[in-house]
Amino acid sequence: MKPSRRNFLATSAAAIGAAAAAGAFRAGASQVEVKNIINEGDVILFQGDSITDAGRERETADQPNNQKALGSGYAWVASSHMLLARPAADLRIFNRGISGHKVPQLAARWDADCLDLKPDVLSVLIGVNDIWHRRNGNYEGTPESYERDYLALVERTRNARPRIKLVICEPFVLRCGAVTDDWFPEFDAYRTAAARVAEVNGAIFVPFHSVFEEASKLAPPEHWAADGVHPSPFGTALMARTWLRAVGL
Repeated sequence: MKPSRRNFLATSAAAIGAAAAAGAFRAGASQVEVKNIINEGDVILFQGDSITDAGRERETADQPNNQKALGSGYAWVASSHMLLARPAADLRIFNRGISGHKVPQLAARWDADCLDLKPDVLSVLIGVNDIWHRRNGNYEGTPESYERDYLALVERTRNARPRIKLVICEPFVLRCGAVTDDWFPEFDAYRTAAARVAEVNGAIFVPFHSVFEEASKLAPPEHWAADGVHPSPFGTALMARTWLRAVGL
């Protein structure tokens, strides 16, 4: 029997709500009330790889709230909801995701693409290339180096912006397309590392992989991300919804 829309929303909400609490890494726990972290006048920055990049236009990158500059992915969908819900809040939202990047590439461009923007809220989704490129023989990183370098990047950020509100997103894959069973359990080590980075820093943790695992019980993985990595429009919508719930909106 096909799942109903009501059952889908209920299942997603259960997975989303609990893990949104700072530092939590508990798929399937009960709903937790999360305080809204987005304040009037906040500069909000989305960072990451191609999933965040989502074809964003570089020429308009310095223009906040510009749809072309925010791309066509979850960052834009989440941003559009924030700007619609709070039109008078003077939010300034940027996207600096770059396709193919791993944690070391983030670190190399961090001054220009993060600290110089003086974000009040920083959301980072990074990790799938850290394993994918190693599997392709183009990178020698490990889950341990991923966690070490990620922690160093967050420490550098906190030193420059002590009051910054951090949102650490769980890297995710779906078992289809380029992703095979032999990605596991190694990929789980990257997920766990990201959760520890969030926990150590008191950051909000967005449980993308956990939510996609729940969603894949209700529709095939290809429905959410045909190649197992890059979300479809439906996966993009689910990511945006998950992110917004995690930050209390």
